[in-house]
Amino acid sequence: MRNQASANAISEIGTPIRKTTYSESLKARTKPWRTADGGASSWAGLAVMSLPCTPFYTPGTVVRDLPPFLTEFEDVFVIDHMGYMKASDGFTAGPFQGLIEVLHHGYGHIKLSGPYRVAPGQPLSATGPLGRALVGARSDRLVWGSDWPHLPDGQRDTGELLDLLADWAPDAEDRHRILVETPDRLFFAHCFSAHTERTYPMSEIAVTGKPVERGEEILTPQALDFLAHLHRRFAARRDELLAARGERRARLAAGGSLDFLPETKEIRESPWQVASAPSDLTDRRVEITGPTERKMAINALNSGAKVWLADLEDANTPHWHNVVSGQVNLYDAVRRQISYTSPEGKHYALDPDVPTAVIVMRPRGWHLPERHVQIDGSAAVGALVDFGLYFFHNAQELLARGSGPYFYLPKMESHLEARLWNDVFTEAQGYLDVPYGSVRATVLIETVPAAFEMSEILYELRDHASGLNAGRWDYLFSMIKCFRDAGEGFVLPDRDGVAMTVPFMRAYTELLVRTCHAHGAFAIGGMAAVIPSRRDPEVNATALAKVRADKRREAGDGFDGSWVAHPDLVPVCREEFDRVLGDQPNQLDRMRDDVSTTAAGLLDVASTPGAATMRGLRAAVDVGVRYLASWLAGVGAAAIHNLMEDAATAEISRSQLWQWVHNGTRLDTGETVTRELVLAVLAETRSALAEEAGPQLAAACELFEQVALSGVRRVPDLAGL
Repeated sequence: MRNQASANAISEIGTPIRKTTYSESLKARTKPWRTADGGASSWAGLAVMSLPCTPFYTPGTVVRDLPPFLTEFEDVFVIDHMGYMKASDGFTAGPFQGLIEVLHHGYGHIKLSGPYRVAPGQPLSATGPLGRALVGARSDRLVWGSDWPHLPDGQRDTGELLDLLADWAPDAEDRHRILVETPDRLFFAHCFSAHTERTYPMSEIAVTGKPVERGEEILTPQALDFLAHLHRRFAARRDELLAARGERRARLAAGGSLDFLPETKEIRESPWQVASAPSDLTDRRVEITGPTERKMAINALNSGAKVWLADLEDANTPHWHNVVSGQVNLYDAVRRQISYTSPEGKHYALDPDVPTAVIVMRPRGWHLPERHVQIDGSAAVGALVDFGLYFFHNAQELLARGSGPYFYLPKMESHLEARLWNDVFTEAQGYLDVPYGSVRATVLIETVPAAFEMSEILYELRDHASGLNAGRWDYLFSMIKCFRDAGEGFVLPDRDGVAMTVPFMRAYTELLVRTCHAHGAFAIGGMAAVIPSRRDPEVNATALAKVRADKRREAGDGFDGSWVAHPDLVPVCREEFDRVLGDQPNQLDRMRDDVSTTAAGLLDVASTPGAATMRGLRAAVDVGVRYLASWLAGVGAAAIHNLMEDAATAEISRSQLWQWVHNGTRLDTGETVTRELVLAVLAETRSALAEEAGPQLAAACELFEQVALSGVRRVPDLAGL
């Protein structure tokens, strides 16, 4: 309440801490402004705060002429009294449309105050359409104020004015933004971070992990303070959204299904656009993925790929050493000072003759905690730790180098989770004085619920959105998890047989391309996980032919780029996209109006060809155990059978076995998959791997049994272990 009260007090009184004439600030930016009638504007009533927020106090006739200038204005500012719009003008008039442009493209905010000024002589209800239009445009750019002490005749009931907000903003989340989050961000957080030293007792922020080399460069008091700020602002909302996931799963378990949201139909059908791409993200035809381990980071940056997905999620075991050393490596990579010498004496450094890949960092998903950082007695949110440390140390440096803080966002299940990320970006940029809109985020659509909200996810992130990515293993895992109780119609065959061309996967990828290009966002294709064999040319030729065909399909379908896991695959992917793109950096102009995807099509698992086989069962156990042994040893990206596997491998392997056991699936051998059959194969696998899987084999087998054969009617999460 302290934040809210302070913010409201500043918002209500509106008194700047330090006044200067606005013309003094303006001289350095633009020519003298003139009103529409040619007269010189009076700036005497405008003041500049000594914090990054400029309040506009000026006659409405002037404000209504300002939007063309304000979209270029370089400071955060607040326009008083609903922009001085007239309710009688409607929403097609130039002044109102100009105001909306300010909200969408500049740094502008609007105070919802003085409704009697915009509808003089009319009932307050006459302001309803205007208020709802402003809230519908950008609720995160609005604050509320009573206009006290300037109420007409001093008699207006401020409670009556506040009651109007329920009509303008019927959604509770919108009201929370308007009354709490945005005032706090504009006035309290900036004011007190700019003018006082923000300190917390160290007992409230505790780092319990063991020391990591150069960790003190990353875990500075200021960086931890920033993490604490993000945690205190957003952890509770994260918890609410995770609870909403559980409620959705409960509805599905009770026989429910998924469909496109009727309340967001207008968003899906409207012609809005995401922010334009920065220059170094316009061409994404080849992206290489991999962990932030030092040698692999250098190889990725030197690979010739346009983008390096620097993975702190699925390809990274979240051991504390990996979490911190990954940030150290990213710090050095951003500054082009990263190098490494192996124990054998081989030296690795950035190649000056190869364009360095653009860094796009992937933090952990919302569901994962970081138990080695305790804030106010609770484990920090893993996503905020990963994002916060990287953003704190590198955002300004990246911008100075002509790039920016770019992110891949994993494991989202709804547009409300995207809205939370957008609020985190907005807060972080304001807190560290990073220009609004510097962040760009590409969202992995790797859960089935998210596939039904692609447009809404982009819309929530539209000022920071770059694109969407189509996954495979995590998407299949999500299908099993969502519809585990839906019967045989949702039972998948061997995972190797579920290609991106089966009907439900085809529907998902085509919808992704159509959605992205309709709104100016990039569509990025899935992973080619092959590790080329330099010892067996025949095996290598077969594998590369499959990769080439996969990338040819994606380029032909309209994707703007795709993923590879190994530097040797970069030229293969690039050739296929070069064939389609030519000299163009992307194919955003290719609209997939021919695509018409239905909810039934997205859920048509029953049409998937193939069968469950004994070979597939043995492969699932073998790969799952091998990966877990690697994961427990601290290696999150593991080379297994000439494929680069990450956590998604373990998820699909163990969840598919769980599904087969709980549905009594019959194999090609005629055997029914039972707990006993899986345990027998697990024992055989343990014996076969005894000499090559390392000291973690026993623990890996025990863990695999636990997560694949849980006796309860749920698919257990590796994240909770």
